[in-house]
Amino acid sequence: MTTPQDLLFVALDVPADRPVEQGDLSLALAAAELLDLLAAQVVTLRDDRIVPLSGHLTGDPMLDKAAASLIRAEPYESAEDWLWRRGDGLSAAYRDELEHAEPAGSGLRQLFRRADRSVERIDSDARRHAADRWARHEPLLVGLASALGIEEPEHEEPAANAEDDRVAVVLAALGDALTELEAVRQRRRIEEDAFDNVWRAP
Repeated sequence: MTTPQDLLFVALDVPADRPVEQGDLSLALAAAELLDLLAAQVVTLRDDRIVPLSGHLTGDPMLDKAAASLIRAEPYESAEDWLWRRGDGLSAAYRDELEHAEPAGSGLRQLFRRADRSVERIDSDARRHAADRWARHEPLLVGLASALGIEEPEHEEPAANAEDDRVAVVLAALGDALTELEAVRQRRRIEEDAFDNVWRAP
């Protein structure tokens, strides 16, 4: 199980202040991949630049695809640029991957297609793993979910450590990307409203 897979289940299962947009989820999944690649020591961060360290496989097909797509020449790629490039259509890719990985008849396909939280909960190892991390207030998962507007219950904050600096860089890049994406949506809504008003004018 990986952080992106767990985040996908949390986005399906835990109520948010507003519905999670697929574009937002794709950016967050790309951030989750980067955090897992950092933890696996496949990459490191130099300021906000993603520096590949090794070409070893993680054992997860999606993370290995992510690692294979890294830019390996200086000045390397910024974390935010990675989110935009890798995140393109990533939520759909993860849903397809999980549908094929789960046993036939698990019901995941119907759940994903309907995107309806009223669907009866489907039990699976992957879903239980995500629920366990969420119940333990696992910091990476909580940080990613919070960026999507998914809030966890109050709990005592863990002490900071050196690893938090890299996590903070990734989460900050995610926050900036989500803000930019919402600004694009707002501009499009304004343009569409203006276009509609032109056609309604006498």
